[in-house]
Amino acid sequence: MSTNLPETADDPTAPAPETPADIPRLDVHALNSDSSALARKFDGMVSEETIERIVFESYTTLHRSARVKTHLAALAKHFAEDRIRALAVARGAIEATVPQVLFVDTLNTGRSQIASALLTHYAGGNVEVRSAGTSPGHEVHPQVYEAMDARGVALIRAFPKPLTDDVVRVSDYVVLLGDVDEPPRYEGKEYLTWDVAAAKDASVDEVRAIVDDLDSRVRALWAEIEPADEQTEATAPSPA
Repeated sequence: MSTNLPETADDPTAPAPETPADIPRLDVHALNSDSSALARKFDGMVSEETIERIVFESYTTLHRSARVKTHLAALAKHFAEDRIRALAVARGAIEATVPQVLFVDTLNTGRSQIASALLTHYAGGNVEVRSAGTSPGHEVHPQVYEAMDARGVALIRAFPKPLTDDVVRVSDYVVLLGDVDEPPRYEGKEYLTWDVAAAKDASVDEVRAIVDDLDSRVRALWAEIEPADEQTEATAPSPA
């Protein structure tokens, strides 16, 4: 089954998303301030109207699934900025100098977060990595943090995010994890499906096994997409 994603981010005629009625005044102030700051950062690349729409839409979508609303405006800013950048890259307003990889599962609370963190760990700034869920959960599983900490891999700013069209469009590789509804298929992108067990309700030992599985897959993926100059540098002999 395919997933129909909203395309409001790049459609100035689309109605603005309905903001939650219980949004705190401080959050409204923060979102307005963030919209202005992002409009300055992406001036000439994405319109102010589109940026404001993405910021408030990002807050609204996170608000639906978040169990704890504290710091929601800050998370929405990070989510919105990533979407705006993806939109600018997809439009050609920002040059994509490294491969763009997107990991997708249902909840974005386990497998996709693990895979994203592992690829970032191995590739560093030589790849731009995103993750998302078709039906995001409330929070990243605690067992995932424990298993990743044991490997010395940090989950930085990890929170469940919904899948949006802008991050699909910008991706060179879209990796679907487990039984997940497929996002739209766009020409020129490589879609991969990995049959990996879900982390939901798994024990720490089971999550560690999932991490091991994903680790080997991520290493193989990076070996495939790693830029040639990086491979040469990695295999070059050390000076005597």
